[in-house]
Amino acid sequence: METDKQVAKNRPDLKIIVMSATLDVGKFSRYFGDGSPTGLAPVVKVSGRTFPVETFFTQEPETDYVEAAIRTVLYIHQAEDEGDVLLFLTGEEEIEDACRKIRAEGEELANKGMAGPILVLPLYSSLPPHQQQRIFDPAPPARGNLPGRKVVVSTNIAETSLTIDGIVYVVDPGFCKQKVYNPRIRVESLLVSPISKASAMQRAGRAGRTRPGKCFRLYTEKDFVKELEEQTYPEILRSNLANTVLELIKLGIKDLVHFDYMDAPAPETIMRALELLHYLAALDDDGNLTPLGEIMAEFPLDPQLAKMLIVSPEFGCSNEMLSLTAMLSVPNVFMRPASQKKEADLARAQFTHPDGDHLTLLNVYHAYKQNEANAKDWCWQNYLNMRSLSQADNVRTQLKRSMERFDLELCSTAWEDKNYWNNIRQALTCGFFMQVAHKEGERGSYLTVKDNQVSFDDDLHNHISISRRRKRQR
Repeated sequence: METDKQVAKNRPDLKIIVMSATLDVGKFSRYFGDGSPTGLAPVVKVSGRTFPVETFFTQEPETDYVEAAIRTVLYIHQAEDEGDVLLFLTGEEEIEDACRKIRAEGEELANKGMAGPILVLPLYSSLPPHQQQRIFDPAPPARGNLPGRKVVVSTNIAETSLTIDGIVYVVDPGFCKQKVYNPRIRVESLLVSPISKASAMQRAGRAGRTRPGKCFRLYTEKDFVKELEEQTYPEILRSNLANTVLELIKLGIKDLVHFDYMDAPAPETIMRALELLHYLAALDDDGNLTPLGEIMAEFPLDPQLAKMLIVSPEFGCSNEMLSLTAMLSVPNVFMRPASQKKEADLARAQFTHPDGDHLTLLNVYHAYKQNEANAKDWCWQNYLNMRSLSQADNVRTQLKRSMERFDLELCSTAWEDKNYWNNIRQALTCGFFMQVAHKEGERGSYLTVKDNQVSFDDDLHNHISISRRRKRQR
């Protein structure tokens, strides 16, 4: 938007229309105005067809919001009039666990004649498309005078991305997962965070689409008023800016600190991004793009991935790095249903490479291509997300065209060559050397080589490959 605003100053014929259901209208109007106290950009409000929504708060804060959400859904199913339920939770594991419990207790209530039939459906981004479509199925038919009810348990993608007909009740625990970037250790994480007031209002609005509804907020009214931010924290303030900075420099913008951002990021974050681009040889000492940086800026990738891919021909592994980069650019390919964790872990183990998750992903992609003729069944049997793998295949095709456009050699080291895996690791390190860490002591933390920052402790996540190798060694 910052660059659009700059262009609009020189193009009176250019009209910029910003549309959103949740944005801070005043903030955008001031930003795109002419800078004077009264020179605000015009605002057009289009009212949607909505019905009144009654909102309920808890008397005291909930200690376990997931359990409280399950109890609330079951209360609605027993005590409220006909109408479907939308429950917001933060991620796949929470959602699947809640679905399992609601389904079991809901069916028990139905068998005892205390409630009608219940259909419980999950919704999250990595769910296969045919399962996502089930949220549009009708609720089960009534049993006697007890209405059937559909319950959709979703991440925040159901806030704005789609409308589910029949939703009358919304259960809002007040949390979501947000991507947060730590510039000191250069790592992005998904953290569970409180939602904003704007998101809370948007969630409540899901209940009033087809008739008057109710929203059950699992937090106190005091917390809603005093603790929740008005708007969701802007992504530019919690993201890795390396790609943004590279793009701005490509556009000829030199003064990145005083650039007219709508939400100005911290100077440290900008400096860390510039430092990274310099270490990647994308910028020279004067802050200008190098020939390598000009090519990196043309790839639709994080600069570290772009560098890794561009230098891979030097190590004779550009075909493999195309596959790996594609796999790193799509949602998680591994599925781990709550009721089949052991089976999913065993299936994953057959692809695991002892030298890390990157090589494990490469094994998965190679196996997927070998079984492409019956990909659907093969993915199902191996607990892999076919949608993500298919998307990775499409991304690889796109990146291959970019490689060919810049005359970058497409090559591979022979599989039987002793340097096959080592060449891939070397190319990987060319892009991600800033993430190299060393271990302090037998059971100490891992410190980054560059900044001596703690990157993670010895309690490695159960699913990363190096953790599995270490467990075997013990």
